[in-house]
Amino acid sequence: MSATPTEPRTSLAAQLAPTGKKRWIPRSALIALASRLVCGVVLLLVAGALPWMSRIDPAAAILRARYAELEPSPEALAAVREQLGLDRGPLAVSLTWWKEVFQGNLGHSWVSGSEVGPGAFGALGVSLTLTVFALVVAFSTLIALITPASLRVLKGQPQKGSGPVGVALTAMPEFLLASALLVIVGVQLQWLPPYGWTGLDTAILPALALGLPAGGLMGRLMADAISGVADERWVQVWRLAGARPGTILCGVYRRALTSIIDQVGLVFIGLLGGAVAVEQVFAIPGIGRYLLGAAKSQDIPALQAGILLIALIAVGLGAATSGARLLLSGGRLPAGSLQPPPEAKHNPKVSIITACVSGGLLVLMLLFGLFRDAYSSSHERIEAPSLGLPFGADPSGRDVLARVANGALETLIPAFVIVLLAIIIGTLLSFLGEAVRGPIEIANATPPILAGVIIAALTGPSIYGATVAVLWVTWPPLASHAASLIEEAKASAHIRWLPLVGAKPFEIWLFHIVPAMIGPLLRHGMLRLPGVALSLAALGFLGLGARPPRPEWGLLLSEGIDYVERAPWVTAAPASALILISVLAVALAGVRKQR
Repeated sequence: MSATPTEPRTSLAAQLAPTGKKRWIPRSALIALASRLVCGVVLLLVAGALPWMSRIDPAAAILRARYAELEPSPEALAAVREQLGLDRGPLAVSLTWWKEVFQGNLGHSWVSGSEVGPGAFGALGVSLTLTVFALVVAFSTLIALITPASLRVLKGQPQKGSGPVGVALTAMPEFLLASALLVIVGVQLQWLPPYGWTGLDTAILPALALGLPAGGLMGRLMADAISGVADERWVQVWRLAGARPGTILCGVYRRALTSIIDQVGLVFIGLLGGAVAVEQVFAIPGIGRYLLGAAKSQDIPALQAGILLIALIAVGLGAATSGARLLLSGGRLPAGSLQPPPEAKHNPKVSIITACVSGGLLVLMLLFGLFRDAYSSSHERIEAPSLGLPFGADPSGRDVLARVANGALETLIPAFVIVLLAIIIGTLLSFLGEAVRGPIEIANATPPILAGVIIAALTGPSIYGATVAVLWVTWPPLASHAASLIEEAKASAHIRWLPLVGAKPFEIWLFHIVPAMIGPLLRHGMLRLPGVALSLAALGFLGLGARPPRPEWGLLLSEGIDYVERAPWVTAAPASALILISVLAVALAGVRKQR
């Protein structure tokens, strides 16, 4: 008679923990902890010193907003600066702001002069309500995507990995999906209100725009994790021991969630960045739109208040993620004791074919439109498509095909520069080991849109500011990859033998370790190029990147969305290009995963 497996009386952490000898904290762990603490303190000081770091003169902005009748004389400007305390340096400004925060005062707006606290908290309440609706959509999508893998576990059938539906949902970024829902469902079909925040019906479209990509990504992660865990040996042992299918499925869920819980936490934090675009598209008065308005008007105190509230939510999500990880694993595990599940089985041919088709269509568009005039207003305003004008004309009478094709260069060239810089930065910082753990974790948890909002508030919207924002979130994965490549190279047999034949450390690094890591790192960076271009387009769409009349894709979509009822082709062309680059990014990510 077979025995049914029972739950162990001791936790997984207790079983894996070593006994006997006293354990000392490893030096690398202490360095990583110090890196996190230093970066945390620096981040807090920078947040408080944002008014001092702003490129604009806050005294002139405040004098113009509050005392329009006064002449901006040097004496008046100096008095305002003294009132704000900006003449005391960044550290004093930061400490004063934090003192006010702990006393419950978030500051006063540079534009209106009113307190920013009530407005920030009111906007946060709207965003939290929208997030609840979005999470309902996300978890519904998650359940739908993991159902096939779960049924195969129950039936003991071979796993196939995540399907094309999850890939399709992941390929649509929030700002693009929000624009599509607004145009198709809100404007063309008129099924739901396209704008506002007045009732449940106005929450449906933004909740779908936020929840579907998040649910698609979580569903893909979970379905792949389930497929990998189902192939582990313990699952077969439980089956042979007579465990019920439901018990096995619960065990598979727990093991799969343990391996992806950190990524799920980042998905939740990513909702904060996605909310900026979605709230702007649907004119929702949430914290995302509040931050965007503060950035465009360079109202630094309002921006500080919004960032502080979002940072507190992010810290709470991080703590909840850590608690969930400990709960799922039964306690803190020694490093390396719990291996990740095997990779889910995928057919790389599908990703390769998808990448070739989407990339080929982009190349064709580039070839047909690159040599056309993208700036001349030589056509009728919003002229319909024809043989001579395949994509029609925009509201200024310019050739849409020419602008989209030239916009590829406006988008892809900065993306290429970002990738190269990220490779250089990642390579240099990877030599520091755990000392850069703090910056890596902070950058990984920063959505590119939020980084773009902060930089735009300090320096004004520009393609250069958008480039810096996207670079900030691009280098960490490459730095982590470079560090792992260095460890692999140092562990190889021929490099370990080099000191014995008289090779100097500098020669080993320059002629053996660095050449071994450059090739894989360049391939990794180039595969990230479409995703980087998409982030730049998102900032351009929000008005935080390229400025008119440059034909950048996100800016083109933003300029044409007001004419969608009369001339849908104005938005269809840049939207199609963005969809192709999105599909290419996801397909290349699938190719990279198989390597």
